Amino acid sequence: MMDKSTMAVEVKEKEISYNTFEEIKHIDENGNEYWLARELQVALDYKKWQKFMNVIENAKIACEQSKFIIDNHFTQVGKMVDIGSKTSRSIVDYKLSRYACYLIVQNADPKKEVVALGQTYFAVQTRRQELFEREYENLSEDEKRLYQRNLTRKGNYLLNQTARKSGVKNFDKFHNYGYKGLYGGETANDIAKRKKLRYREDILDNMGSDELVANLFRISQTEQKLKNEKIKTETDANETHYKVGSKIRNTIKELGGTMPEEMPTPRKNLRQLEKENKLPNNDK
Repeated sequence: MMDKSTMAVEVKEKEISYNTFEEIKHIDENGNEYWLARELQVALDYKKWQKFMNVIENAKIACEQSKFIIDNHFTQVGKMVDIGSKTSRSIVDYKLSRYACYLIVQNADPKKEVVALGQTYFAVQTRRQELFEREYENLSEDEKRLYQRNLTRKGNYLLNQTARKSGVKNFDKFHNYGYKGLYGGETANDIAKRKKLRYREDILDNMGSDELVANLFRISQTEQKLKNEKIKTETDANETHYKVGSKIRNTIKELGGTMPEEMPTPRKNLRQLEKENKLPNNDK
């Protein structure tokens, strides 16, 4: 029988491996999770891309045999990497759905311990998402707000950690650059005034679910860009945050969507609703 100390070590190792998959997870403009193949390759301890490509090809076959459209789960994307002497080249990468990752770990080397943990992780996450997607559509607007607010809270925590490593010291200024890009020049204070909020009242607690999704995309994409481009100065980090916000704003405009500053402010903020016990706490 396994003693408690051994069990504790195994649980800790499992949690660390699970965190590895969580840390390389990205979120697109629609709030959907995805993983990049190059990052998953490292997480699954594959040294050579070509060997990992063989796994991906087998996963694609499994996807097709399951009557799913391959391109919906394995989206080929280009990526620029430095090769020295101030030059770079484009390499192939894949934007993978959760289901694609599940198929990949099912076809990966079972002798690798991290692969076994990956199989469990993606099986659980895939099932959990299937259940949630059905449930999410039945949530009220306020319940959707709470769910998206929890995601932005977690996203901002990760963004702050990455920004600190990128040289950011003035975090209010850093976040204002992102808001100014997304809101056409408005700072956090400008947004608060427009929403007629009280002093130091959290603007994110006073956004509808769609506005929160736009901000979640700004947060996740900025965090990803700071990492990918290895930003090391506060000036560059601020500029990156602004550019990401502006890019998302332009995308919303091109799609004919409602601009963030034109989205309605909910009648009650989330703190009020939580105090009134009208919403379940989904921050898990």
